[in-house]
Amino acid sequence: MKAADAVMDCTGFEWDKGNCNKNLVKHKVSDTECEQVFFNQPFVSSSDVRHSHEEPRYHALGKTDAGRRLFIVYTIRKQLIRVISARDMNRNEKREHERLEGE
Repeated sequence: MKAADAVMDCTGFEWDKGNCNKNLVKHKVSDTECEQVFFNQPFVSSSDVRHSHEEPRYHALGKTDAGRRLFIVYTIRKQLIRVISARDMNRNEKREHERLEGE
């Protein structure tokens, strides 16, 4: 399944003690900011084949409501998006996201 199709079928997010506030501590990215990325354009997502050993994983480029550009790694479990990791985009990721924003 394509990453974009997988996200469109989702009904919400999964936050539990395993991933709640993990990105806030590690990368200063709140759970709310992670969720915002999935609703703002441009949102670019693709399969992360290299890390999809036990379950399909995806990575995404997107921005928060405040315009912060984030790189997010996530999986989907039972129609819920589970964020694995979130951080600020690096220079190349920002360049690619800005290019897509201009299209």
